[in-house]
Amino acid sequence: MSNRLALDHLVYGVPDLTDSMNEFKQRLGRTPRLGGKHEGLGTHNAILPLAGERYVELIASDPDSPTPKQARPFGLDTLDSPRLITWAVRSRSIEVDVGHARASGFDPGPIIDMSRRSPEGELLEWKLTLQTTPFGNGLVPFVIDWGNTPHPAASAADKDEDGPVLAEFLATHPDPSPIAAALAALGIELRVESGPESCLSAKLVGHAGDFILR
Repeated sequence: MSNRLALDHLVYGVPDLTDSMNEFKQRLGRTPRLGGKHEGLGTHNAILPLAGERYVELIASDPDSPTPKQARPFGLDTLDSPRLITWAVRSRSIEVDVGHARASGFDPGPIIDMSRRSPEGELLEWKLTLQTTPFGNGLVPFVIDWGNTPHPAASAADKDEDGPVLAEFLATHPDPSPIAAALAALGIELRVESGPESCLSAKLVGHAGDFILR
């Protein structure tokens, strides 16, 4: 089966953004760049471009933003250690791709509009799917469509093909079958192994060494 949607980015939740940016620099020899604040969500992020126009998003609660009315996404309110929370696949036409998935038996959730300000003040806008309770505890990705907004990895000042490489990406789950069915409905492939708990694992390889995210 060929992939209809390509891996866009990994979502890595962290308790403290600055501390985690420094750890990536030490482990991989590359410092993530600040992304910006998610207005109304009480979060901020940093971007680590990877080879192949994909990236790792480090996301954390923003102590300088007002407390949001709703819970912060990805369980960040109670996160006390870094965790590879979920991942995203890139669509060029999110309405069409979501329609294909629904027709194949899996609903990725409603399509919502998102935005954030870059550190330079530029407004970035995109669309993504959102489920109130992520299916498969984050193993099944959400769909993202950047529209006319430059892709975060492509627009990174330090982008190059010699950046860190995503060498391995897989999942474990006590019951892989429904996860595999949802992935197939989305038209993507991911190795899902049987294991005692639900988790994602990604191995990054950089100039300074390897870094396994879980």
